[in-house]
Amino acid sequence: MHLRKRVLVTGGSGFLGSHLCERLLDEGCEVICVDNFFTSSRQNIEHLLPNPRFELIRHDVTFPLYLEVDEIYNLACPASPIHYQHDPVQTIKTCVHGAINMLGLAKRLRIPIFQASTSEVYGDPDVHPQPESYWGNVNPIGHRSCYDEGKRCAESLFFAYHRQHGLPIKVGRLFNTYGPRMHPNDGRVVSNFIMQALQGKPITIYGDGSQTRSFCYVDDLVELMLRFMRNDHEFCGPLNMGNPGEFTILELAKQVVEMTGSSSTIYFARLPTDDPKQRKPDITLAKDRYGWEPQVRLREGLVQAIAYFENLLTSGKLREG
Repeated sequence: MHLRKRVLVTGGSGFLGSHLCERLLDEGCEVICVDNFFTSSRQNIEHLLPNPRFELIRHDVTFPLYLEVDEIYNLACPASPIHYQHDPVQTIKTCVHGAINMLGLAKRLRIPIFQASTSEVYGDPDVHPQPESYWGNVNPIGHRSCYDEGKRCAESLFFAYHRQHGLPIKVGRLFNTYGPRMHPNDGRVVSNFIMQALQGKPITIYGDGSQTRSFCYVDDLVELMLRFMRNDHEFCGPLNMGNPGEFTILELAKQVVEMTGSSSTIYFARLPTDDPKQRKPDITLAKDRYGWEPQVRLREGLVQAIAYFENLLTSGKLREG
């Protein structure tokens, strides 16, 4: 019998997953990282490979997985529009079949399982800021629906397993998160702006830049994930996980240009279909239940993210695709 907590992290070599794996190892856990490397990079977890308590398995969660673990964090899924729209059928399969397979494993082992859902379940919201009680405004047949509806279906599956089988679940709705190890070419606004600024390219803003987003630094988000999993076991969620500080896209672009000292100009392009006009989490539940509030301000976090991308560009480690 193993004495240390053994934790499975699907999507563990991704941006968020790699930070979670690192934190779990720092706390003495054994960590099994599962990833198919569709959108993630081995670079993100290379520094963890020498650790004897870390194990890497190349596997696609749309196929069953048989392991003996104590808890599961299900993070596996392409999370940026460029990636999840590349193969929308596979995105839906990852959301739904992946959830079924991980829930089946958790059910067999009778262990807690965390689902990384998303603020995209709120769609283009009619309610602002978005509380967990809001059901959302999602186009079920639009270009983004493979991800939006895939994640909504996964939430439904998690709660069905909880009600039908008494499975201990946690469902977190993740809002925009940023920091080191973001994919440089994933089309997300923070990585896009920083890469464009560092390379002196025009900063691409879709629409007029008045749409708003909230940005949570990765360390803050991982801290809430751990508090959520380890406390208040009767509460399953959903729980908003994000920073309520709200910025327009134009404000973010100007801040990145200023912080990088870039000569980049700003280019306005057509707004994509179903792109949300506002996005801001109501984090009252996180505050009240877990005493959690974001600690890292946007400017502080951008310093770390910019340094990471600068290193990628100067070291020759920039990933293609």
